[in-house]
Amino acid sequence: MTRNGDVSFWWAQLGRPAPRAALSGDVDADVCIVGAGYTGLWTAYYLTRLQPDLRIVVLEQRFAGFGASGRNGGWLVNSVTGGRGQYVRTHGREAAIRQQVAMNETIDEVIAVAAAEGIDADVRKGGELVVARNAAQWARTRAEARSEQSWPHTDVELWDAAALGERLRIAGALGATWQPHGAAIHPAKLAVGLAETVERRGVTIFEDTRVTAIEQGRALTPRGTVRTEVVIRATEGFTADLAGEHRTLLPMNSSMIVTDPLPASFWQEVGWADAATLGDAAHVYMYAQRTADDRIAFGGRGVPYRYGSRVDTDGRTQERTIRSLTALLRDFFPAASDVPIAHAWAGVLGVPRDWSPSVVFDPATGLGSAGGYVGTGVATANLAGRTLADLVLRRDSDLVTLPWVGHRARRWEIEPLRWIATHGLYGAYGVADRIEARGGERTSWIAHAANVVAGR
Repeated sequence: MTRNGDVSFWWAQLGRPAPRAALSGDVDADVCIVGAGYTGLWTAYYLTRLQPDLRIVVLEQRFAGFGASGRNGGWLVNSVTGGRGQYVRTHGREAAIRQQVAMNETIDEVIAVAAAEGIDADVRKGGELVVARNAAQWARTRAEARSEQSWPHTDVELWDAAALGERLRIAGALGATWQPHGAAIHPAKLAVGLAETVERRGVTIFEDTRVTAIEQGRALTPRGTVRTEVVIRATEGFTADLAGEHRTLLPMNSSMIVTDPLPASFWQEVGWADAATLGDAAHVYMYAQRTADDRIAFGGRGVPYRYGSRVDTDGRTQERTIRSLTALLRDFFPAASDVPIAHAWAGVLGVPRDWSPSVVFDPATGLGSAGGYVGTGVATANLAGRTLADLVLRRDSDLVTLPWVGHRARRWEIEPLRWIATHGLYGAYGVADRIEARGGERTSWIAHAANVVAGR
């Protein structure tokens, strides 16, 4: 029987660490970070490296890594969320190139820090594959490859079906793009390792401590107040629960399944011999990895959004989502059709209104934030943490001049417009995928229209 929820497979496999103490009264700090996910933990880590004597407090409503940081697909990749074109328009082509180079370098930065700090996160660098399985997807893939190859530092290769088949055999695949700046990881192991690392460096993490509001000079909780010069919001998909932030980021749901371990004969048949992460060119796309213990972790959209920006508490997903992801996995890999699905779960990711992430810090108020990663936060959170540390300490570094620094998206619409628009858009993308699966090289006009409405 498939286990459903319990936060995620990653946590069920690893086991949750002993709970940390909750806040018990008012405390003083130099820096207070709200959220003990990747963004908050990386920010704390780099602050301690730059100024070890800082008094840093991290507040977490459940436990470190409870949110997207412990539930994601384990993709450590170099995606510039929202695309480089936005930065060309606002800052010029060279700034957009700098953002891409920074993301490329982030992959190796995470790997290097994990090694230096003794964090065993099952990190395996194998690049990123995005496969096309019908004519419209293949046409988009070829166009995307041409576009990427017109930029420096993207290092994208276009593989036809024969070249792809030498690396990975997927039913119905017509070709793929591959780029080397990517790795597969175990998300919960990275979260645990980061939390333990910052604690060794003197950071205090309070768990089971829900922040209700962030104000200049303090973070408010039912258990007490943290008085501080700097408050950093690092709450991503859970931002809507904070006072005054209900429409800042839309909490988008994504679901995953993971198989039982697959035998050596399966891997020989499909040829997935390395750690390349796998995605596809569908509009309602999937994402997958071969885990370190020879499972397939496979994700995609279920119910995309809950009315009123509500978020789940335990990672449980819908049965129909489990069925649809299972069917898609077995369509990709018929040789896995008899392998049981061990676990299913869901998580929320933060989506800004313009689909573009940001790093913001106001030295006058001491208030800062980072987020809006739209599902690419495993790597992006590291770059955000390094950038926030430099901003907080007023360092004149290359990072603080990247084009995403200071970006602010407009707020999401009120309900029921948010719910109608989100469900309508993903319904349209699903229809477009079904139309394209019937044949023809043109991207469905429905997908084009949905992109315009979404502002993508």
